[in-house]
Amino acid sequence: MNRLSFPWFGAGGSVAFAPADQIAAGGPAQARVVSVCPSEAGKAKQGFAFFQGISRENTGARGLCLYKVVIPPGGAAEAHYHADHETAVYLLEGRVETFYGDRLQHSVVNGPGDFVYIPAGMPHKPVNLSKSEPALAIVARTDPNEQEGIVPLPELDELFAR
Repeated sequence: MNRLSFPWFGAGGSVAFAPADQIAAGGPAQARVVSVCPSEAGKAKQGFAFFQGISRENTGARGLCLYKVVIPPGGAAEAHYHADHETAVYLLEGRVETFYGDRLQHSVVNGPGDFVYIPAGMPHKPVNLSKSEPALAIVARTDPNEQEGIVPLPELDELFAR
């Protein structure tokens, strides 16, 4: 078993994993359980803090990524979509309004314990409704590459600001 430390995990954060050739070989006999223990947040392309969880880069995952996001009080992600990949969100804390649609013309409000499904290619922009508390969520996507399939939509952010 190998252990690596990554700068975004900070002191004490590390990943334990089997060598890539063993992971790629597949099968129950060669597969290994991988534990990821992030201690510090990185910055996502969407503009908010995220704690890297499971992805191809750090575990060899082939069909999904899983991470925790933190939207600060009064904060919002930048408008974006995930090319060719579905997204599932489980809200742990806070109230979030997610605007969605070609012009962000629709919205849904969710609170702790809610699950949210976002289809592949759907423009969206989550907004933390609290001015004093962060919103925390666990996010899973069908893209094992954590940040590569994200397509920013700055033109929608400009429209949203009006």
